[in-house]
Amino acid sequence: MTPRTNPFTPTFGMVPPYLAGRDRVLATMRDAFHAGLGNPNLCSLFIGPRGSGKTALLSCIGDEAREAGWIVVDTVAEEGMLEDIIQHATLEAAQVIDAATHPRLSGLTVGQVGVAWEYESTDAPTWRIRMEALLSKLAEKNVGLLITVDEVRVTVEELVELITSYQLFIRSGRSVALLMAGLPANVTDLVEDARISFLRRSRQQFLETISDAEVSSAIRKTIKRGGKAIEDEALEKIVQASAGFPYMMQLVGYFTWLEADDDDCIDVEHARLGIKAAQSDFRRGVLDRTWQEMSPGDRAFATAMLPDEDTSTLSGVARRMGRATNYASTYKRRLMHQGVIGERGGSSFGFDIPLMREYVAEKSNDN
Repeated sequence: MTPRTNPFTPTFGMVPPYLAGRDRVLATMRDAFHAGLGNPNLCSLFIGPRGSGKTALLSCIGDEAREAGWIVVDTVAEEGMLEDIIQHATLEAAQVIDAATHPRLSGLTVGQVGVAWEYESTDAPTWRIRMEALLSKLAEKNVGLLITVDEVRVTVEELVELITSYQLFIRSGRSVALLMAGLPANVTDLVEDARISFLRRSRQQFLETISDAEVSSAIRKTIKRGGKAIEDEALEKIVQASAGFPYMMQLVGYFTWLEADDDDCIDVEHARLGIKAAQSDFRRGVLDRTWQEMSPGDRAFATAMLPDEDTSTLSGVARRMGRATNYASTYKRRLMHQGVIGERGGSSFGFDIPLMREYVAEKSNDN
């Protein structure tokens, strides 16, 4: 018997078969691409902790843009991104613009893969002017350009240049969209940079956890698509373990599928073993790294949240830390910016990353 392919995708950048809980975002962006220039959603920031599905969402939004007739360029915030954008945009636009504006491949390196490009015109030496020329050609064909940038960091100077240029493109009436995604702390640093203060008027959306009903539906559909069935109790356990977190959902589904092996139906024991393996992997891939990035003050604040059953208040945490509330509020803001904790209504807050409470408790016991 040929093994059935695991339909779950806990791999960075992979789009799952069913993107749970993001229908409203996709519908909003679909409308924006059809509306075109002037729609405020064409400049948006998607914010969330590791594993909240930012990269997958950008990919799905890109598909919506293509369906609306736009060309799409995806990149990551790093030095060299500007040249990457214009080269890929030119290649993507090859079917709709004059071939005379296309770059000519002049060199190729094998091993550490690299490409060299040579432009026939020397009249447009700067990146922004070259982009203006490309956008003009696209405008003649009534085609828009979507640029998506993942893992934004204000320390990348080329990202700041891209954002500054984007504002000028819009002022020139160009049909161009800029969608960015990043960790809460990195996005906060970006929008607070004085050089690009206009970015504060962009649409900013925090990717919240997904409802149990939507998680359950997506998991059942994914399993069915892969050619298996799942017992109701097993599904309930997987949903509970996923905690509304997209990456955790894919991780639990992936390992549970492996435990089921050739069985046609996933049962409770498969789910139990799959959840155990997924939690171990999540610890290494998300929790360990998050803890390493937390300062001693961050860790002390998180530890002081542990006595609370579910949600905490600033005054309660400050009292356990033995500090004034204005001191504790600094670390509350830091942890919120990192996506470790989130608001729960009123003045309360709680852990936003699955298993983080248990992880912090374990670390505090180690000390």
